[in-house]
Amino acid sequence: MRMLVGMATTADPPVTPTPLRGSGLPPGPAAPRAWQTAGWVLRPYGTMDRAHQQFGDRFTLRFGAATFVVLADPADVKEVFTGDPGVFHAGKGNVILLPFLGEKSILLLDDAEHLSQRKLLLPPFHGDRMRAHVPLMEEVAAREVASWPTGEPFKLQPRMAKLTLEVILRIVFGVDEGSALFAQARTELAKVLDAGAELRRMLKLITLGPERVHRERMFADIFDPVDRVIASLIEEHRARPDLADRDDILSMLLLARHEDGAPMSDQELHDELLTLLIAGHETTATALSWAIERLVRHPEQMARLTESLAAGETEYVDAVIRETLRLRPVLPFAVRELTEDTVVGGWSYPAGTWLAPSIHLVQRRPDLYPDPHAFQPERWLGVRPNPYEYFPFGGGVRRCIGAAFAETEMRAVLAAIVSKVQLSPVRPESERVRRRVITLVPAHGTEIIARPIA
Repeated sequence: MRMLVGMATTADPPVTPTPLRGSGLPPGPAAPRAWQTAGWVLRPYGTMDRAHQQFGDRFTLRFGAATFVVLADPADVKEVFTGDPGVFHAGKGNVILLPFLGEKSILLLDDAEHLSQRKLLLPPFHGDRMRAHVPLMEEVAAREVASWPTGEPFKLQPRMAKLTLEVILRIVFGVDEGSALFAQARTELAKVLDAGAELRRMLKLITLGPERVHRERMFADIFDPVDRVIASLIEEHRARPDLADRDDILSMLLLARHEDGAPMSDQELHDELLTLLIAGHETTATALSWAIERLVRHPEQMARLTESLAAGETEYVDAVIRETLRLRPVLPFAVRELTEDTVVGGWSYPAGTWLAPSIHLVQRRPDLYPDPHAFQPERWLGVRPNPYEYFPFGGGVRRCIGAAFAETEMRAVLAAIVSKVQLSPVRPESERVRRRVITLVPAHGTEIIARPIA
């Protein structure tokens, strides 16, 4: 059992360990597992909010085959994110993604394997390499906005998904727009993203468990064509004489080497490309959809964003992005599975417990964010986020490696939108949250009307 206890000296009084508040799984809703599962699928925010109100900052939820201890106290979150990664396993906590990403995905690895993959994946997402991709992001975004219908309702989310998929294809997969592989890759990758959101697949995943779904290849119908596309892309890139001069992420990964000098295997490349696709495409498209959903219902903030971007300023657009991700996080919580008995926040948990710091609950605490349900980007001006009070990209050594990439892409896309069109909502009321596999999306797909700026 892990517990931090100070060392006493002759000059210091003995340190009294924090008294235990409890052990095992904390209280939670008494409803049957099937009922909790239905609530989690249909009303994810409401399910968490009701349990939080009834049981406080630590409670147990049971849905599908999983049991989570949800944490809503930033002090507990800090202990989880700063704890020994060998004890707090994030890879095991992400096992629901196994059928989609594969066993070699960085999201599913722990310990030395995770660190090895992270070292290879981090460089392309930071510094000058990432900034070099901004002109392409702006080009793709401007072309997408120019294609929008004018004066009639349409759903933004599918268009954001199309946009972010093209960004992934061009920048991550390194597919040239005019190549024969581009249309094939776009078609097959879009299919896997759409099929993965089907209710029947989600229910199968929840009720049978991800290990069985993966082991028995229950999603082979959608992944086999994608596997063939990715294999073709890897083969095509390996044969390129200009591989070392290219700046797409697949080319960089083909040139990367583990500490022993070995290149990434085809399985590693395949699983990491799927990870970057699913984690980087779906989440960014959803975040952009939520940003516009919030802005069209807050015209003062929309006007300020437009003016600030026209002046070449970025502080306010960054504040809009942060406030969007605070109020509408794409994922509901981060998960860690304990590899041994551990004390967090004075509560003793047995090995095997899944601890789930709640992004949604922590980021709506009124003691941290006055008027927490209000969309107020201004609250972030001149403020640096506390990583245990604001963590839409996760935290600790497992913070999303693509966070800076996602924020850069959001900045470029929002600038392209507000500089070209005026937007209004189809209906005045806010769109409620709907589940799409593990992401939380606008229920109506962010229905808007766009008109050219006069």
